[in-house]
Amino acid sequence: MTVSWRQHVRRRLIGAVGGHTRLRVVGLLAGVLSLTSADQATVGAMATQLEAALGVDNTAIGLLATVSGAVGALTTLPFGLLADRVNRIRLLTGSILLWSAAMAASAAAQSFLMLLLSRLALGAVVAAAGPLVASLTGDFFGAEERGRIYGFILAGELVGAGFGLVVSGDLAAAASWRASFALLALAGIGLAAAVRSQLPEPSRGGQNRLPMEIAGPPQRSSATGPADALPREVHRAQVSPHEQLVLHDDPARRSLWWAARYVLSIRTNVILIVASSLGYFFFSGLRTFAVSFAKGRYGLDQAAASALVIVVGAGALIGILLTGRISDGLIARHHVAARPVVGGLSYLVAAALLLPGLLTDAALVAVPLFFLAAAGIGGANPPLDAARLDIIHSRLWGRAEAVRTVVRTALEAPAPLLFGFLSTQLGGLGSSAREQPHGAVGLDRTFLIMLAPLVLAAGLLLLGGRRTYPRDVATALASEPRREGGPARADPSTGERSGRRDEGRDGDHDGPDG
Repeated sequence: MTVSWRQHVRRRLIGAVGGHTRLRVVGLLAGVLSLTSADQATVGAMATQLEAALGVDNTAIGLLATVSGAVGALTTLPFGLLADRVNRIRLLTGSILLWSAAMAASAAAQSFLMLLLSRLALGAVVAAAGPLVASLTGDFFGAEERGRIYGFILAGELVGAGFGLVVSGDLAAAASWRASFALLALAGIGLAAAVRSQLPEPSRGGQNRLPMEIAGPPQRSSATGPADALPREVHRAQVSPHEQLVLHDDPARRSLWWAARYVLSIRTNVILIVASSLGYFFFSGLRTFAVSFAKGRYGLDQAAASALVIVVGAGALIGILLTGRISDGLIARHHVAARPVVGGLSYLVAAALLLPGLLTDAALVAVPLFFLAAAGIGGANPPLDAARLDIIHSRLWGRAEAVRTVVRTALEAPAPLLFGFLSTQLGGLGSSAREQPHGAVGLDRTFLIMLAPLVLAAGLLLLGGRRTYPRDVATALASEPRREGGPARADPSTGERSGRRDEGRDGDHDGPDG
């Protein structure tokens, strides 16, 4: 029965992504994202064991989750530059191996200071994952399906968080916190080997995107085909590009400083960066202290708290898998700005559901609200990640994602420390409601205060991103040259195909520096 169930799930996944090869690529990219999420979730899940073993408090636990992200913020830009210029698979493999070595050092740490120092190197995979995964996704999959595909890839973040919260947390409670770190180190080594041997390096610009091996989800048919859905709808809406931002040559060799200024001159990109960073800020704090909150608020033991978190995590997974497909379908139905709109509504719904969930004392009432709110928080990410690729030239994807990761990490990295410090100031954090019942009050109030970033993110997307996104898509379409063996680009202002080829030239741009 178990084998039959697994085979059924595998067949469904293969059909959903379009074939065995595509599933392997999606699975490996999702695995990369799962590493960073598993790491921070593990620290939060075994907070009780670390506090007892190392003699630290909740603020110190937040600091452990913060330092790797802070290092990642400093090193992301160089990784973004490399992602646009070198072999991405070799770079990704080396980064994962460095992460595994640092995780092994964490398992061997003899003091809090040693553990803190060992986690500095963990920032390498944080820095590399964003630019490399974004660049590879854009070259493996077309714009017409990126929202849906990104949903499967981003599911890796939730799988990693679930692994850290449940498996690592339970292992720390049953054996040792060192065993949890060691298990993650072994998982990283296995993933590095799989990436190196099973993930091919795709050509730049999507010249050899992965074809559908079997029929995927039905697409809205059209005269030009589903792959032209976004350009077709931009043309149908008569959207003109920002002429001063249209690129007339290959930006691959442009400097990192030029690239950073250019991508930050795209208004939609700035809105997407800030909004998604605010969402990750909340998620980072929630991921770090979810188990401690459940234990303190409801008086649950480790296993029961982990089970509750799994239920909520399932809601986030459902949201991630649904919203990308919804936004793709809405674009094909003439809603050009569907991606920022779906992302904004997801954040707004999440905040609206979290508010009563945090105010109630009844677990049976709170859990369904948290389940649906988690679907909103998770569901915002696939359409927003796909939208960022829509508005950026393909040879700038790595550096654009690096800039985004720097801002995101700068906001996300302090979240565990801030959540921990604020919860301590508002009531402390006890190991159970019986020992320190005021501890739950501290986290309750902290989470309520931190709903504000979700509301702000929703407002940015619904009021700003919805309006700026179509023209920025048109600008990116007008900047892409026709490549050897690939289709000519669509000129969104005329609807005609252009045969201009500007590959490899280093001339002046009409970009931010003229």
